[in-house]
Amino acid sequence: MLDETTVEQRLVNLERTVAQLQHQLQVTPLTSNWLEKVTGSISDEQAFLEVLEYGKSFRQADKPTNESQ
Repeated sequence: MLDETTVEQRLVNLERTVAQLQHQLQVTPLTSNWLEKVTGSISDEQAFLEVLEYGKSFRQADKPTNESQ
């Protein structure tokens, strides 16, 4: 079982953390645009980069070639 001092210290830390979070919420404006929240969030993921390359090659495969015969 935790002693009273440990519980008190944990409570102090918890209260401090809650106060910091409340302050951050007041200072940082919340954006209502979901796209702004996720833009760039997965840009460094290897799977995402592979999908981008696949899309690029797929689009280029659809382009007509300039065959003048």
